Amino acid sequence: MGGSDQVPAALLARYNEIVALTDKCCADLLTKEYGDLSRRMAAKLCRKRPSPVTSGKAGGWACGIVYSLGRVNFLFDRSQDLTLRAEDLCRHFEVSTSTGTAKSKAIMDALEIGVMDPHWTLPSRMADNPMVWLIQVDGIVVDARRLPRGIQEEAVRRGIIPYLP
Repeated sequence: MGGSDQVPAALLARYNEIVALTDKCCADLLTKEYGDLSRRMAAKLCRKRPSPVTSGKAGGWACGIVYSLGRVNFLFDRSQDLTLRAEDLCRHFEVSTSTGTAKSKAIMDALEIGVMDPHWTLPSRMADNPMVWLIQVDGIVVDARRLPRGIQEEAVRRGIIPYLP
């Protein structure tokens, strides 16, 4: 479920400022997967009209991006293999937890993101995310992994599911 990293020329400097912060955070505390999705989300926010990232501090938006991805991928759940406290994430960006939370909420609202959103799920977690595999066939929601191979192949071709299970 790819995305574009194209950024309007007018916001390229702001994008680079935000991405420098998310890249550092992901290299220091998280993974390359988080870094890749963070860049994609920053680009998407820059393309949004009007772009929310034009106001406020870059650190707040960078934190909000990683915080949002953390919410989608259960980063704050201590039962997961990779876990981080929200307070520690916000501290890394030198913003308050309330700022990190507020920017995350603004991002998730602007991009219409929900928990387990297939578009923002880490590739390594894709197979375990049931939302990725739910599709509608003749008005009935079904798990694509249980459908005949031909239908699965067509779903991949149309970009409905990310790959053949």
